[in-house]
Amino acid sequence: MSRIVRALSRDGGVLCAVADTRDIVNEIHRIHKTTPVASAALGRAATAGAIMGGFMKNERDLLTLRIDGGGKAGIITVTADYRGNVRCCAGNYNVDLPLNLKGKLDVAGYVGASGVLGVIRDTGLKTPHTAQVPLVSGEIAEDITAYYAISEQIPTVCGLGVLVDRDWSIKAAGGYLLQLLPPVDESKIALIENNIKTMQSVTEMFEAGMTAEAIALRGLAGMDGEILDEWEIAYKCDCSTERTRQLLVSLGEDELRSMAESGEEIEVCCHFCDKKYYFEAQEIIKFENN
Repeated sequence: MSRIVRALSRDGGVLCAVADTRDIVNEIHRIHKTTPVASAALGRAATAGAIMGGFMKNERDLLTLRIDGGGKAGIITVTADYRGNVRCCAGNYNVDLPLNLKGKLDVAGYVGASGVLGVIRDTGLKTPHTAQVPLVSGEIAEDITAYYAISEQIPTVCGLGVLVDRDWSIKAAGGYLLQLLPPVDESKIALIENNIKTMQSVTEMFEAGMTAEAIALRGLAGMDGEILDEWEIAYKCDCSTERTRQLLVSLGEDELRSMAESGEEIEVCCHFCDKKYYFEAQEIIKFENN
């Protein structure tokens, strides 16, 4: 069961949101058949998206992360709803890289570090709000931290981690966002920095048996943190026959006519969940006339 837990300092000035996403990342691995380094990268990105999506306010709000680092992953896309339910895809899942100099999965090598991180918030307005910042490292957590500093001017620390087992299943996965809320009390910065410095990595904490609640309160050590709320999250794709039908309609009359004239069954595969939809040529013709 994947879940998000949020804790708040007693004075209301610091928020720590923690996500345990082991089940979600195992689902990513199952659907996309990811190699370990791809699981680590997509798992980190999905975890960040889940936490950030959980900050959205309204039921129809959507948040999208688009990471284009110029690496072997291609473009990584994560979409999260206002409850933190996520789905994700990448250009290439079948990548095997040597471990990096620290003996860890080379996420930066897979993602690349010469591109950009885009954050798109669709809150139902005519035009979604889009922000884009250069990637700092391609490790994703540092890039999310930089995004908040550059684009939103919110002092934030992000930690993300995925631990892959020998059989390529996911032993532990999750992350946290620790934020100073306005009006910013700069006296808390040194305390937060010390907490982060003395905390183990995300995967080490989960593997040691710490719960999301315990990690959230650990991030607020010395600030009388209290659990604010918690809820379950999941890998969730909203594709459907009707949505796929509308996608075909959007291709335009000429393309639909060409499909119909071929006489072949049309297969459309969802990039997020790998579900396949099939349409007969006669259905395509009906699309054109509707």
